Amino acid sequence: MKGIILAGGLGTRLRPLTLVTNKHLLPIYDRPMIYYPIECLVNAGIREILIVTGGEHAGDFLKLLRNGKHLGLRDLHYTYQEGEGGIADALKLGEDFADGDKVCVVLGDNIIQRNIRKAVGDFFTQPTGAKILLKQVDDPQRFGVARIENGRIVQILEKPEDPPSNYAVTGFYMYDNDVFDIARTLEPSDRGELEITDVNNEYLRRGDLTYSVLDGWWTDAGTFESLYRAACLVAEGGANGGNQENHAELLSGTGVSPVHAPA
Repeated sequence: MKGIILAGGLGTRLRPLTLVTNKHLLPIYDRPMIYYPIECLVNAGIREILIVTGGEHAGDFLKLLRNGKHLGLRDLHYTYQEGEGGIADALKLGEDFADGDKVCVVLGDNIIQRNIRKAVGDFFTQPTGAKILLKQVDDPQRFGVARIENGRIVQILEKPEDPPSNYAVTGFYMYDNDVFDIARTLEPSDRGELEITDVNNEYLRRGDLTYSVLDGWWTDAGTFESLYRAACLVAEGGANGGNQENHAELLSGTGVSPVHAPA
């Protein structure tokens, strides 16, 4: 299985910080934001990763990440998304990289306490379809929300005013190669974007969508409030289910001295 990290967009909610660099290169405690999704995929056994980026500062990723070997990657690729066409639009750029394989897609500003190893392993043995990761939240109206009946997802609603549950769809998605055909059939939403919720609902319509519930905390880092919250959570307890030794290994070869945060 291959990994795709979506790290494009203009980061308008974090201006003026994002006037000088890409949002995903901003610090979360003592590491750049992009390190967390990379570490998450590496911890799940995924060593081939494509980073989809965009904007005026895309070249900064190459300066920071280089070929990814020092981060535990076998192959690191980059591609450029023009504009802001939505998550599903960005995902389409990964078709050649996937080359028929299953993919694990991570939004570049999503950070978790534990890891996704079991979910990735389960999807590896799932013959076809898709798998999404859910998390119970206090403000589900900010996210895609799953309607669950008798333990099964029956519908996913995008940012509903009256959420049918508090199970938010997180920024972790796993797909077979059909995802690229599905993405090509989508029409832009009222926001003018190709919505990943429409992709997930198509797999649901086919009866080929499974899910797992994330253990531990989950946050994005796309606003000043969530950026601060993410830094506090990482400082207090780490991320991706790693320990301080893993953290030191991730930083080795970068010229950065690891700070001894709690494991």
